[in-house]
Amino acid sequence: MQLQQLRYFTAVAETRHFTRAAARELVAQPSLSQQIRALEKELGAELFHRARGHISLTDAGEVLLPLARRILADTETARREVQEVARLRRGRVRLGAPPSLCAGFVPDVLSTFRARYPGVDLVVHESGSQDLVRVLAAGELDLALVITPLAGPAPALTTTELLTEELVVVSAPGTGFPHRRRLRIDDLRDRPLVMFRRGYDLRDLTVSACRAAGFDPVFAVEGGEMDAVLGFVRAGLGVAVVPGMVAARSGLRRTPLAPPGLHRTVSVAHRSDVSPPRAARELQRILTEHGHSRT
Repeated sequence: MQLQQLRYFTAVAETRHFTRAAARELVAQPSLSQQIRALEKELGAELFHRARGHISLTDAGEVLLPLARRILADTETARREVQEVARLRRGRVRLGAPPSLCAGFVPDVLSTFRARYPGVDLVVHESGSQDLVRVLAAGELDLALVITPLAGPAPALTTTELLTEELVVVSAPGTGFPHRRRLRIDDLRDRPLVMFRRGYDLRDLTVSACRAAGFDPVFAVEGGEMDAVLGFVRAGLGVAVVPGMVAARSGLRRTPLAPPGLHRTVSVAHRSDVSPPRAARELQRILTEHGHSRT
């Protein structure tokens, strides 16, 4: 059974005339009649009483007509729904991002996206970069903002660099390094650090830098998310190494690191074996625009 056959059947049922139905469907009358016969053969029942000058539905035709109308209406609805998504009038994008980027970079990006595509739903999954790689690989996200190069073996992901961000040391007013304009990593030796939980790229970057300088960092408290880490620093429990964008909004004292300093590269990633949906591709384009504007 073909949709075209159902359209022809419905046209004949509504016009009660094969020639007028063919004209309405912009098809030759013999072709329309042939398709109706093929439909009747497949269903095993005649659909019309064919009397000279008078066409009427059989009992089988009466049963089929509302079903055919419903199928054709559902088909048209499906066509419109798909076109709505294709034109970005509707849809959904699932974006993963570390809390450090959700605090400053992501809101500006999503504001731009929402202004352009108000009908597309946005779902944000907030977690550490290493955790996001696993969630993205599992197919639970369309895109993820991750720190590259990726730490350790990773599934097949396509990554595109967006921006490089400076890391700084934050401390509560009156604590930390009040008279220093810049710090060396070695200045963190024996200084209590507020440390992120495992799975955060910032934890690995800080610990690796300290060990490269010849010491293991001392943790005053560890295991927090971004907001918790800033709160612990604000309470004077220790200092922390955080991205410059976060430090600028924190209200804490920020002290840059002496060259070469510490930096992290933020990239947008998606699975290599799956093409992102149209809405996700548009979001990636806006992410790239905003990322390049910050470099």
